[in-house]
Amino acid sequence: MPNPIAGAGILVTRPVRQAAAFASKIAALGANPIIFPAIAILPPIDRDALKRAHDSLADYQVAIFVSANAVEYGAPEARRWPPSLVAFAPGPGSAEALMNVGISNVRVPQDRFDSEGLLALPELADVRDKRIVIFRGNGGRELLGETLRSRDARVDYVESYRRAKPQSSVEGLLQAFAERRIDAITITSNEGLDNLWEIVDTTTRKIWCAQPTFVPHPRIAGHARQMGLHTVETAGGDAGMLRGLLEWFASHSLPHR
Repeated sequence: MPNPIAGAGILVTRPVRQAAAFASKIAALGANPIIFPAIAILPPIDRDALKRAHDSLADYQVAIFVSANAVEYGAPEARRWPPSLVAFAPGPGSAEALMNVGISNVRVPQDRFDSEGLLALPELADVRDKRIVIFRGNGGRELLGETLRSRDARVDYVESYRRAKPQSSVEGLLQAFAERRIDAITITSNEGLDNLWEIVDTTTRKIWCAQPTFVPHPRIAGHARQMGLHTVETAGGDAGMLRGLLEWFASHSLPHR
């Protein structure tokens, strides 16, 4: 039976380090990953707050890492992790990143991989007087911290990394769109979506709008549709994204075939 995704060009817009791992999974399916990071992930300008958080980990009962980037740039050495401190992650990718640095027994939502999923976990239902540290990037949603504070927890945010616009030349990306070598686009954040939309020209936007865009969350899907993208598929996590791609190309023939 022919492989429906074989030869499809899939644009991967994740930050550099995460892009490579996802691209290899796409290649294993027989598709052609095209990497263009839509966000640059950098260390925080001021690392003092992160150092203070690491020095005072024993004062907390709960530590939440909002993404794999928060783990990569914000997790302490495993030897400094207090046995009593419980780690939480919003999805399997972040949990795997924590386990890779030696932090185990990570709590992860089973169904919804976002802040809402974390807040629905029984372990975070009664957090009265508990001290919670949230490792995240600059800015971001306030829902997690605000809700935990409403449950009478004492919450500290720690900026572990900062997001910036990509510095890569856009010429190769524009050419790939113009030559119809991109058959689907994968986007993992509103910020990445905005950055990519801003740096491509009007002609490329028209080509993009005719292609399917895959995102991990309904919130990003809604933002994409407001921007004018016509075909937006929601599929959470790596496994969901890959499954969504396979299902799409099983029912939509590649135009160059």
